Amino acid sequence: MGLARRRCEGKRTRRSRTTGTSRRRRRASIGRRSRANRRRRRRRRCSREERRGRRREEGGGGVPAFAEFSLAELRAATNGFSAENIVSESGEKAPNVVYKGRLQNRRWIAVKKFTKLAWPEPKQFAEEAWGVGKLRHRRLANLIGYCCDGDERLLVAEYMPNDTLAKHLFHWENQTIEWAMRLRVAYYIAEALEYCGNEGRPLYHDLNAYRVLFDEDGDPRLSCFGLMKNSRDGKSYSTNLAYTPPEYLRNGRVTPESVIFSFGTVLLDLLSGKRIPPSHALDMIRNKHMLTLMDSHLEGNFSTEEATALVDLASQCLQYEPRDRPNTKKLVSILAPLQTKSEVPSYVMLGIPKHEEAPPTPQHPLSPLGEACSRMDLTAIHQILIMTHYKDDEGTNELSFQEWTQQMRDMLDARKRGDFAFRDKDFKIAIECYTQFIDVGTMVSPTVYARRSLCHLMCDQPDAALRDAMQAQCVYPDWPTAFYMQAVALAKLNMNDDAADMLNEAAGLEEKGQKSAKGP
Repeated sequence: MGLARRRCEGKRTRRSRTTGTSRRRRRASIGRRSRANRRRRRRRRCSREERRGRRREEGGGGVPAFAEFSLAELRAATNGFSAENIVSESGEKAPNVVYKGRLQNRRWIAVKKFTKLAWPEPKQFAEEAWGVGKLRHRRLANLIGYCCDGDERLLVAEYMPNDTLAKHLFHWENQTIEWAMRLRVAYYIAEALEYCGNEGRPLYHDLNAYRVLFDEDGDPRLSCFGLMKNSRDGKSYSTNLAYTPPEYLRNGRVTPESVIFSFGTVLLDLLSGKRIPPSHALDMIRNKHMLTLMDSHLEGNFSTEEATALVDLASQCLQYEPRDRPNTKKLVSILAPLQTKSEVPSYVMLGIPKHEEAPPTPQHPLSPLGEACSRMDLTAIHQILIMTHYKDDEGTNELSFQEWTQQMRDMLDARKRGDFAFRDKDFKIAIECYTQFIDVGTMVSPTVYARRSLCHLMCDQPDAALRDAMQAQCVYPDWPTAFYMQAVALAKLNMNDDAADMLNEAAGLEEKGQKSAKGP
């Protein structure tokens, strides 16, 4: 009798009963846990808001505040300024080499290393860098730091992973840039120039197709390096003199109007898909040979009306007299109405994969599931959940003989069908079957919620995935998998700070569980 009582008491703590009373108790218990979890999340959210506030003070928009870097930091980030890290179009032959690097906080950067003594005065270099470093705009590849160490002069900017406009226009392999994307490039760069002018930095040195970069989302951005006054060599234009503003050839000075002329040469690049000297292009325009000017790869895939508007704007920018050229405000006003596919993401038009930003690596060591979640590798997560099966549900449910009703058998059959569909990657069917299992409400399975969460992610439904992952946490408050799944869903929703917190909390719970298992 005593043994039976003890067994019943043991079961009572973990068993789900089918009676209405026990269901109400279970729901109340889940409600209490849910409220406790919400309080916990609110506390976490407060600390996140504090951090976000600090980040806003530091520079905003996800761009870090401008700072001075040590040479050791940049050497480590670029693997000792390795030749393999060079991203300059001309490689090591470029007068000022640009390297790809990664800081300790895992942020990718572009490091421009000037030739020795290009800036002999360190104070002048630092002041110029700080001036450009104050600028922050979504159309710029922003300057985030500099280094002045002995004879070394380096600039640090946001890294743009999807090449230059020159690469996509002149050296493409699979597809050329479509017409709507070319119009977007012109518009975004005009916006960048207008912003810089409004912020007191109207001069841009050597604006050309190599200065236009594409970020992780495929959006075109203007390199911040061209905003730096050039060093004592006085060379503001490194390209062929045929593309240089006429007034610069006369007096060697760069003016805001010179920048407009250079913008006109970029418009010619966008129209023709090749480098055409402005004088030659203007002759073609005057002789009404506009179609000859157009990129042959765009034949039949552009609007003649839009092309005419762009040709007219290019000819205005390339006027011999600086005063006859439009200002940046006019550039933006002319180009804005030509944006006819503004709802289409740039990565689609550029033909590159959609960027998925993985949450930063947490402070605690990661399990295989944690590693997969940090990489946002849904396929690996799927395999791990299949291998784990339902072992993490042990103790959350234990059924008595009386509970093996037909309803129970139907419910478990729905779960089994869901498991087969999950294994076979038929995620929509898996969602339907798991939903049938959950709606009966007799058993509460955190694993089913985790599996359905992944199914929602596979079907590009991150909101639903997040709800399921949170429900799994309500059922099993200290289950690392619930936190990991929330991290992935939050990252999919571009809530990367919250995702990082969840990833770190999951790793911490795993580490704590491993220490408890080992014992004192």
